[in-house]
Amino acid sequence: MLDVIDTPDGAILPVRVIPRAKRTSLDGLRAGALLARLSAAPLDGAANDALLLLLSEALGVSRSALAIVSGLRSREKRVAIRSLSADDVRRRLNVR
Repeated sequence: MLDVIDTPDGAILPVRVIPRAKRTSLDGLRAGALLARLSAAPLDGAANDALLLLLSEALGVSRSALAIVSGLRSREKRVAIRSLSADDVRRRLNVR
């Protein structure tokens, strides 16, 4: 199950990132976190930018509604999503 947490402003989504992948995609779950494969390299924030763009498209929210709140330099990240509940996030990502 995806371990999304409700907050007063929205939700916190745990994400496991695999940079320098062959393609950029969301690939299910790994240990309660959303698995994101990114073709971008983790240099100068390129992988973080690619992650936020991918999530904004998948969730149907603007890029400005997302922020990485922990793990900027790690493969394990926590992304804040304003204005969506944890249930909304699970539903939009089609995961439970």
